[in-house]
Amino acid sequence: MAPARTVITRFAPSPSGHLHLGHAFAALFAAERAGAAGGVFLLRIEDIDAGRCRPEYEAAIFEDLAWLGLTWEEPVRRQSDHLAGYAQAIERLAARGLLYPCFCTRKQIAAEIASSPAAPHGSAGPPYPGTCRALGEGEGARRVAVGDAYALRLKMDDAIAAAGRGLTFDEAGQGAVPCDPAPFGDVVLARKDIATSYHLAVTVDDAIQGVTLVTRGRDLFDSTHVHRLLQALLDLPAPTYEHHRLIADDAGTRLAKRSASQTLRALREAGVSPDEVRQNLGYAKRP
Repeated sequence: MAPARTVITRFAPSPSGHLHLGHAFAALFAAERAGAAGGVFLLRIEDIDAGRCRPEYEAAIFEDLAWLGLTWEEPVRRQSDHLAGYAQAIERLAARGLLYPCFCTRKQIAAEIASSPAAPHGSAGPPYPGTCRALGEGEGARRVAVGDAYALRLKMDDAIAAAGRGLTFDEAGQGAVPCDPAPFGDVVLARKDIATSYHLAVTVDDAIQGVTLVTRGRDLFDSTHVHRLLQALLDLPAPTYEHHRLIADDAGTRLAKRSASQTLRALREAGVSPDEVRQNLGYAKRP
């Protein structure tokens, strides 16, 4: 019998605002799962969006999590420090002929989708209509060479064929879930100005960090289909997933970073204790 793997979880916020109660729940959930199994809890800073991420928000993340009583393994991984690794993954996919440059603006894509109302819509919204997929390699290379803005998209149909049939991912409490990334269409995996995207970076990061249990909100469940496909294409290990409930405000709206009154900093300044926060979220004991 093979030895059981050490449970390794992670909390991976983006430093583009202050953490709110939803973040606190996600962090406590991941830490509890690791602690209950005698495993490891990691903190990762997902800062590839240089236009929105700020050093002061990163500092606040550390402060807020420590205030909650959480500790994590060092060093903390920052995505901005590992762009070369993401570029290598892009190169592997490109070498297999699974990527193509897309030069469409968001406005152009929206107009194309609006003109084709019969196009199937997945849970991630209407998929990219494939406008640039028909460009010849020469034309695409020429436009890249002259400096046109572009995104690198995955040829979804070819990628699914390359990964093979019967692909699944393991969801805690459900078992094997059939993998169906097709509704996402030709997802963006990189852009001219940065050699990665959320889908690619999180997949590579989890593999490099040895994450065995990915815990995150139910709103990201569907993204797992894309991540499992990328794992198969890049020969990366597949963790188990556990998608937890989302924290909402009094009106039933899912919390977002614009929910200023529910940030941990605002609650702390209002005199709320970390014990009260943990108790309200169902984690009266420190993980």
